[in-house]
Amino acid sequence: MIGLDARRRWGILAICCTSLFVVGLDTTIVNVALPTIGEGFRVGTVGLEWIVNAYTLVLASLLISSGAVADRFGRRQVFQIGLVVFGVASIACALAPSVGVLIAARIVQGVGGSMLSPVALAIVVNVMTDPKERAKAIGVWAAVFGLSMAAGPIIGGVLIESFGWRSVFWINVPVILAVLVLTAVFVPESRAPQSRRLDLPGQLLLVVLVGGAVALLIEGPRIGWFSAAATAGYVVVAAALAAFIRVESRKREPLMDLALFRRRPFSSAVIGAVVVFVALNATLLLGTFYLQHSRGMSPALAGAITLPMAVAATVCAPLSGILVGRFGPRRPLLIAGSFTTLGGLCLVSLDNNTAIPMLLVAYLFLGIGFGFSNAPITNTAVNGLPRSQAGLAGGITSSARQFGAALGVAFAGGIIGGSAPVDVAEASRLGWMLVAGCGLAVLVIALASRNSEAPNG
Repeated sequence: MIGLDARRRWGILAICCTSLFVVGLDTTIVNVALPTIGEGFRVGTVGLEWIVNAYTLVLASLLISSGAVADRFGRRQVFQIGLVVFGVASIACALAPSVGVLIAARIVQGVGGSMLSPVALAIVVNVMTDPKERAKAIGVWAAVFGLSMAAGPIIGGVLIESFGWRSVFWINVPVILAVLVLTAVFVPESRAPQSRRLDLPGQLLLVVLVGGAVALLIEGPRIGWFSAAATAGYVVVAAALAAFIRVESRKREPLMDLALFRRRPFSSAVIGAVVVFVALNATLLLGTFYLQHSRGMSPALAGAITLPMAVAATVCAPLSGILVGRFGPRRPLLIAGSFTTLGGLCLVSLDNNTAIPMLLVAYLFLGIGFGFSNAPITNTAVNGLPRSQAGLAGGITSSARQFGAALGVAFAGGIIGGSAPVDVAEASRLGWMLVAGCGLAVLVIALASRNSEAPNG
């Protein structure tokens, strides 16, 4: 690994980033297809939320285990298995005859996706051994991830209008095949010298904890927050949390080393990842329903309105990586928090006649915020562990992102769920306040962090 020349290292980064683009794109491209899918299958907001969250919940639950499995059995091997599972599940999504089959296929997609993002990051971290080069690489990584998340509405809108909603899943297949071939040819195998044992009890408890918490947020408005079913759910989630802490604190090789969260930089990075992705996914869902339902825009036009967000995220992410490499995480986090807050505040008085330029400015600010956030969060978390456990580091931060994504969809869906199209704009104002609040939380994290110099690896 260490002996690889620069061209080979950056080529491997490009291969891994391509897989990351597919995973990130699939997280958001479906958002713009939701109104069309809802009409086709005649399902309401709750059913549509599950189409998104069936995928993100499985990702959040399995990412840490997938990273640990890759460290133990070989990162390239697990990465290739993930590509195959993700590709087959994408075909199943495209052919789904009902919403139940689609949700089931999305679950399998999540299983495959869990083997891609943290494992690809582990491959990159083990290839890029120089701290400054690694910071730049993570800046590129963050740019690709930001682009994939922000470009979902644009690409999805064009595909849906041209080929129907099923095309948002078919588009994955040729990309997956290309990455499979390139991985086999160019990516070397690697594994941790001393990998951890698999923690099945911890994994099962994490699934119950994450899945139960988000399920309550999604179903709460429908079943009633104080109903018997909801109360039982609260008890199950609380018991799972207590059991998870107890089991993990007693394991010699736990799924999640809770001692890591005593390190303020690491815990701040994890919290930051959750907060940023709550904001991003709430933005995408609120924007989709507002633009298509309230304003009556086509999927392609609705996607075009979000173009400033995609461009800003793509441009700002590598700049953020450069700042992290030179000055540490504080400066890019301050920028990220400021612009995310401004973007949310621009939309807190949204109505059905809000001027298009205001929408474009708001999405521009949000794109700048999202673009500057990923690199400092990822780099801080990765530098919190040795390279031999890069899969674990990638798994924890990726899980935090996906948990935040699921929460963002659940919060946003709960806020606008059941609203008539004419009322979506007014109902969504609370959601935009949430987005602005997430920006303020990032600012607090930035101000609380030490103004360190370039990362020392």
